[in-house]
Amino acid sequence: MIAGYQAKSAWADPAFEPLASETLKSGEKVDLAIVGGGILGLSSALHAARRGLSVRVLDAAQVGDRASGLNGGQVIPGLKYDPDWLLQHFGEKRGEAVVRFSSSLADVVFDLIAREKLAVPHQRTGWIQAAHSEAAVRSAEERAKQWKTRGVSAKFLSAAEVARLTGAHGYLGGWLDPRGGAIQPLAYTRELARLAIDAGSLIAENTQVASVKRESGAWVLETADGKSVNAKGVIIATNAYADGLIPGLARTLLPLHSFQIATAPLSNDLLSTILPQGQVVSDSRRIVIYFRKGPDGRMLLGGRGSMAEPTEPKAWAHLEHALKRLYPALAGVPIEKRWYGRVALTFDHLPHVHEPEPGLLVAAGCQGRGVGLMSGLGPRLVDYFVTKDPELVPFPLTPIRPIPFHAFRNVGIGAAIAWYRLVDMLER
Repeated sequence: MIAGYQAKSAWADPAFEPLASETLKSGEKVDLAIVGGGILGLSSALHAARRGLSVRVLDAAQVGDRASGLNGGQVIPGLKYDPDWLLQHFGEKRGEAVVRFSSSLADVVFDLIAREKLAVPHQRTGWIQAAHSEAAVRSAEERAKQWKTRGVSAKFLSAAEVARLTGAHGYLGGWLDPRGGAIQPLAYTRELARLAIDAGSLIAENTQVASVKRESGAWVLETADGKSVNAKGVIIATNAYADGLIPGLARTLLPLHSFQIATAPLSNDLLSTILPQGQVVSDSRRIVIYFRKGPDGRMLLGGRGSMAEPTEPKAWAHLEHALKRLYPALAGVPIEKRWYGRVALTFDHLPHVHEPEPGLLVAAGCQGRGVGLMSGLGPRLVDYFVTKDPELVPFPLTPIRPIPFHAFRNVGIGAAIAWYRLVDMLER
């Protein structure tokens, strides 16, 4: 992260108290070591500790410094694909398990906040997927229909209804999923860490894991500063920050930067015309735009950005243009905060779960749904680690298969983003 821009995240709060992290002591022995202190790693740590396991979490930065604390805070149930597609792709039994799991993800987040009385600003007023083209309108109608047959009060929206609910210009329709909502993601990530610590997990921040290897029937994790921890099992929860720890893992992922902006606090008159019922929105574009109201009456908008590390405000110019296109009345409102985080996509747009060796679990690929997905997946990985029952993991355990020509990903992704932006602009 670029320090000057990370500090401008809309979620940063100087009132946050430091976590009770505990420095790693070399030679520690635990039941479960977790690499990565984001939502996946922390939800795993919390569940494992409450199952009575000894847990050590190792994070290369500070909790919340990366995508888990820098995302848009949208809690979206489901996956990229519709239920019928999932049933066809995975088969009836596995497909039904995937659909049930994905349907529950928003419940996992909001139920946890309520049950544990977490200090996390949140609201559950629904998620709107706004359609930018006639083809996307037809897809939205079909998606709403499929979820309605499964008991969800989903609603297809006309262009007029999208305009009324969002205040945004230019959408041709969409659908509303009432299960979705919004959280303050940094607060949520830090509260997960607090719960995990209270349950008995040990968290070491600023601790880079340099290697993971099997020795004498146990896993040994060596850190960059020469310390080590021995564990019966390991969960790799680094997602887009996959490096050389697991051979081939990084080459299965397409790392992207998700950029966000936040306006200055808006007047009450402006606020009353924008998302008056408080839903969160992401649209149907290939290069997705997503937006919501944020803290202090700000408007937040995000989308894919440059593959290069940003060094100046113009790296966010495409988002400012999108904001003005959707909300012309905000053209004169200053942009006060700009930030970004690294996210990971998979080639098939599905989450991937791997077990390269017994006792070594890896999960990656959030596809823009990381808050709910990783909150729900962490406990499932722990249950599998304890029981060895693969039915407890909603997604099949698959081999690590690097994407062909992955070395050229930056050139290819950059070209694809430029092309898709053009298509999105021309398509109606």
